[in-house]
Amino acid sequence: MNYHFSAYLYRLQYIQRWSLMRSTTPENVAQHSFQVALLAHMVCTIGNVHFARSLNADRAAVMALFHDATEVFTGDIATPVKHNNPRLLASFRDMERIAAERLAAMVPPELRAVYAPLLQPQDSPPGSGDAGLLRYVKAADSLDAYLKCVWEVAAGNREFAAAKAQTGAKLRELAMPEVDYFLVHLAPGFELSLDELSEGSEG
Repeated sequence: MNYHFSAYLYRLQYIQRWSLMRSTTPENVAQHSFQVALLAHMVCTIGNVHFARSLNADRAAVMALFHDATEVFTGDIATPVKHNNPRLLASFRDMERIAAERLAAMVPPELRAVYAPLLQPQDSPPGSGDAGLLRYVKAADSLDAYLKCVWEVAAGNREFAAAKAQTGAKLRELAMPEVDYFLVHLAPGFELSLDELSEGSEG
């Protein structure tokens, strides 16, 4: 029997993000998932090194890789649209759950116990490792959105100016020292050109 799970995930590259925004650089869900994985691993590592956490950064990165997998069926719905109406948001959450179940059914049965929890991490039991890491994956998701805004504004695209301010405020409201550390020490590089990055200090 053939299973189409991986073939569908490869199609995340065809799901475009920021569909209502005029972007200088297009971004798809596959790119976003990779970037969120990088950020989730970094934020957890910052927590472990600087704030005495005991976070599984590797697991967080894996969770991040799959965090938007259901969008291969649902598409990427713009945040202002999705969160503007509680009924619409509830309906979208139902769509996500159905999409996750459909994807999980495409995994070979003997592998399903590994991948099904990655498709619906919000169902992880309270107190479990994945439940604790989900907060960091969500923070990395918001952080990636913020960095996209930073990049666009730095390129002269005012379309993302309000989104940058709103997303930056959302990140500060998280009150996560790991995120604050990233914003102070790592995010500024996203406002620089390649020449400026090359000329800058690495230490």
